Amino acid sequence: MSLGLVAIVLGGVWTLQGLDVLPYSAMSGQTVWAAIGGGLIIAGLLLIAVGMRRRSSAQKPVQ
Repeated sequence: MSLGLVAIVLGGVWTLQGLDVLPYSAMSGQTVWAAIGGGLIIAGLLLIAVGMRRRSSAQKPVQ
C-alpha cells in the first residue's frame, strides 16, 4: 500500500510538471509526462486497492 501512495504522489508531480503547473523543470510543458503521470496515479490506486483487499482477507479468522 505504501508503494501505491508513493506512485500517486510521484504521478501527481509528473502530471503537474507535464501540464506546466510546476515550472522550472525539463519535464515542464511536455504532455507526455502528464500522460505518464496519470498512468502512474492509476497504477498507484490499483496497488492501494489490492493492498487493502489482501489486508482485509488476512484479518478474517480461519474456521
